[in-house]
Amino acid sequence: MLLAIDVGNTNVTLGLWDGQDWTHQWRLRTVHEKTVDEYWISLRTLLRERNLRDRVTRVVLSSVVPPLTATFADVSERYLGITALQIDANMDTGIDVLTENPLEVGADRIVNAAAAVHLYGNPTIVIDMGTATTFDVTAVRNERAALLGVVIAPGLRLAADALASRAAQLSRVALEAPPQVLGRNTTHAVQSGLIFGYVSMIEGMVARLSAEISQFPIVIGTGGLISLITPHTNVIHHVEPWLTLTGLRVISDRNHGPL
Repeated sequence: MLLAIDVGNTNVTLGLWDGQDWTHQWRLRTVHEKTVDEYWISLRTLLRERNLRDRVTRVVLSSVVPPLTATFADVSERYLGITALQIDANMDTGIDVLTENPLEVGADRIVNAAAAVHLYGNPTIVIDMGTATTFDVTAVRNERAALLGVVIAPGLRLAADALASRAAQLSRVALEAPPQVLGRNTTHAVQSGLIFGYVSMIEGMVARLSAEISQFPIVIGTGGLISLITPHTNVIHHVEPWLTLTGLRVISDRNHGPL
């Protein structure tokens, strides 16, 4: 089985692929201070509950948290006896990274692009709503799939937390849509600005990005907060909660062959 690990700023997402399907998926909280041994205890518990430890034969890893990249590589090497395939712009991902400095592009951006192209072809826009809200744009260039660039904005929860912490008369609100756009109390006013404000940003960015590449891309939503947005817009064509895991599996297959 393939163990795919995506280390994000908020969560660590893990999945087990048996060659046909994702049999198990988990999320752990990202804790920078955790040691190799502590993360192994968490992973061992998940695997032991389903008698899966001895069935893991490959590990693929993407990370945007540099201290934890080495941590999870060590977990794989030390406790599973497997050298993890670590994703970066220098390896064969099937995606040409056409930014000014490909090495500064986060591994998750490359992985999501690989998954989008695998699932839907080109061109695509991937909207990933997590700690940050990102837009990854893919298209064909020189007859090859390419990541043309990325847009990064503050994440929805980050924006909500910043608003509550910096504005004395505004408190934290539930992240949900109010009954109408025009707020008639403070809670609804803040909720409208957050939810419908991000809807408008997404719709505007999709329009601008589509115009900039002169194509009509397939728009894919992913990330833990995307479900707050999709009921209020029709610009997102597909929602893929486990898009990053799919990209990790695709890149692993490309480098090692299918399971």
